[in-house]
Amino acid sequence: MVPDYLVTHSGGFHADEVLSSVILTRLFPQAKLVRSRAPEWITPGADRLIYDVGGDYDAAAGIFDHHQRGAPLRESGQPFSSFGLVWKHFGADYLAALGLPDGFIADVHAAFDNAFVLPVDLADNGAISPDNAGLLAGLTLPSLIESLKPAFDNRDPEALEEAFRLAIAMARNFVEAKISGLHAKLRAETLVLDAIAKAGTSRILELPMGMPFRSAIEKAGAEHLLFVVHPREKDWCVTGIRKSDEGFALRADLPAAWAGLSGAALEAASGVEGASFCHNGRFIAAARTREATLRLAEIAVNTVSGPDVI
Repeated sequence: MVPDYLVTHSGGFHADEVLSSVILTRLFPQAKLVRSRAPEWITPGADRLIYDVGGDYDAAAGIFDHHQRGAPLRESGQPFSSFGLVWKHFGADYLAALGLPDGFIADVHAAFDNAFVLPVDLADNGAISPDNAGLLAGLTLPSLIESLKPAFDNRDPEALEEAFRLAIAMARNFVEAKISGLHAKLRAETLVLDAIAKAGTSRILELPMGMPFRSAIEKAGAEHLLFVVHPREKDWCVTGIRKSDEGFALRADLPAAWAGLSGAALEAASGVEGASFCHNGRFIAAARTREATLRLAEIAVNTVSGPDVI
């Protein structure tokens, strides 16, 4: 089906139909975006896709609403919003339209659904609240999208439609950036897993460049690894490995004697010529050469007492 119209409701807008519009307007750029609650628009037809309005979910008929009784649920029992339904049916095509290689589409589709789509679905259905984010509540994506709506006393008849299109443009950047990051993470995983295999029993993992590494380390079950070494633009660095995605606790910290030192002071404290910097938080240090950085990592490993640090 190639629609002539993409139809969602008029009036105030929320993240789910804005994000649905991001997906559908890329896939069907020739279609006219219509915001209406008029029956003649929200009744299914061969020329249109309808979402977040219409009181039905029927993919074959081109209608994707979630407000009706018996609204669709995920296999987990969690509710869909229109965004989740649109992603379910059109997400793979969207990723292909962005140019993702076929071999990555299924994994990125699932990862984006879990990390980005599901939270929007839950928030739109009241299953979770941005208020749970505390001081960051007003900075969540659903909150930021809604903040683009014009003020209640704005009498410009075009203000709401302009705001909706601005919201789509803003949201598109976040969607595509998240997808790009997930794709990059999967590409990095291949490199990290190869490096882990080469590292053997060493507690230091050397990578050819900076890249996401924690998820691949977890996937490999490489619990023996304590530090990661890689080149940067003009020097090399050694970093700790976080114990989990939440929080900043590391499997092992860099030596306390190095904290906050740089230059000659760090060289003296570490005994490593070329050592240039250690963060006061002891999660990263740098040196001018690969050899010096590997030496810092080796010393850090030797200051750790036993495997129970993990």
